[in-house]
Amino acid sequence: MATQNAPGGAGKAGTTRHFKVWRGDESGGELTDYQVEVNEGEVVLDVIHRLQATEAPDLACRWNCKAGKCGSCSMEINGMPRLGCMTRMSTFEENETVTITPLRTFPIVRDLVTDVSYNYEKARETPAFAPPTDLEPGEYRMQQVDVERSQEFRKCIECFLCQNTCHVVRDHEENKTAFSGPRYFIRAAELDMHPLDAKTDRKEYAQASQGLGYCNITKCCTEVCPEHIKITDNAIIPMKERVVDRRYDPVVWLGSKIFRRGKQNEAAQGRTPRDPDELGTVHSHADGSHEPDAKAEADAERGVHWGRQVPHPTAPPLDSRGRLAISEFTFERPAAPSPFGDDVTFPLPAEGLNYSHPEQPREQD
Repeated sequence: MATQNAPGGAGKAGTTRHFKVWRGDESGGELTDYQVEVNEGEVVLDVIHRLQATEAPDLACRWNCKAGKCGSCSMEINGMPRLGCMTRMSTFEENETVTITPLRTFPIVRDLVTDVSYNYEKARETPAFAPPTDLEPGEYRMQQVDVERSQEFRKCIECFLCQNTCHVVRDHEENKTAFSGPRYFIRAAELDMHPLDAKTDRKEYAQASQGLGYCNITKCCTEVCPEHIKITDNAIIPMKERVVDRRYDPVVWLGSKIFRRGKQNEAAQGRTPRDPDELGTVHSHADGSHEPDAKAEADAERGVHWGRQVPHPTAPPLDSRGRLAISEFTFERPAAPSPFGDDVTFPLPAEGLNYSHPEQPREQD
């Protein structure tokens, strides 16, 4: 039978290729050399299955759909986080050694299988969708443009390649307690954009409890996403902008000097000051009082502690329909505090840099 060459000559039928596969467990391991037959049109996962059938029946590898939709076969191929079922052998040169290793960010279970429970712990910590209280199921209505905005983030298959490649936790294990990662930043962004979500402090929560400030938008997560979700441009950057606009926007700062919002303004509008408990852990001080109470102090302890105690995030007042008023443009308070505090000037001295977060205990069920 005549053989046909795939692009680059890397997929020739019956070609024997050189692979290095990491073998071991949590106690240690090493790269093992294998010579495996590769046929035209095959992907890396096909090679792993052939390797299990011939030379290494005890090779551990997690997979399920082999269609790029379950996210199970995440691994690192030649150092790049990829899905084994979506990486074609034709993308490599015929004489190129293909190195297959487990995800580096998560603990090793065995061979190519890692413990990704960190991601499910962060999922449990993320507040769920809060349905509107004034509507019954079946009465929800959304504009198509609002559906499309959040639909992109619903394409996530939870392969956790973005979590694995994020250097905040990839290179700093100690950050895992305070950093949720790009997978859950897009979840927060999706709900923050949702017009029917009744929880109004998504961005403040992302900054105070999910570690949004750690991300320096290098777009590593976007580059490895198999669903081509624009994680950085469409989720993380907008969330960062929403957090800081009231504090650092010069127009807003000028408006805060001209107009003073407070209890008197609310009374003039015929509205009563909002109950601080309406926002859950985020307290609104619309009455102008910033005296901390016991609950606020306890909440602040679960907030951002980048080397100092800072005010807990506050939420802007809403009108009777639960929407942000136009006059909020002149709001005198920030949406969230600077993690460095108000008494810090930049650039920070080297001895003042401290990014360690305290242990944040999980709430008991």
